Amino acid sequence: QLQLVESGGGLVQAGGSLRLSCTASGRTLSNNVMAWFRQAPGKEREFVGGITWSTGKTSYAHSVKGRFTISRDNAKNTVSLQMNGLKPEDTAVYYCSVRQGTVVSGLTGNYDYWGQGTQVTVSS
Repeated sequence: QLQLVESGGGLVQAGGSLRLSCTASGRTLSNNVMAWFRQAPGKEREFVGGITWSTGKTSYAHSVKGRFTISRDNAKNTVSLQMNGLKPEDTAVYYCSVRQGTVVSGLTGNYDYWGQGTQVTVSS
């Protein structure tokens, strides 16, 4: 059974940076996609970005492109989300997720495993 654990959330001022990490345990991710989603209070969970584990190819939501970067560490079975130029509207609980295959999907229903989430709060 795959387990995902996020870390690195916190409180930061607008314009600042945070780095989130998601470590997978239980099996390898060689034929999987790992993605980040976020959910703000009263809103639906939305896609942030994802990475195909085998190729390292990334895909991002328009709202974060150019500010956020996803990378992976094969040896540690970990994916990181580097967030720069944070804005108050980036405030949300951030979740990592995993799906089978090699195509990054922006749909929550396409992901089989989820972490518990980590809070990111950006003050203005």
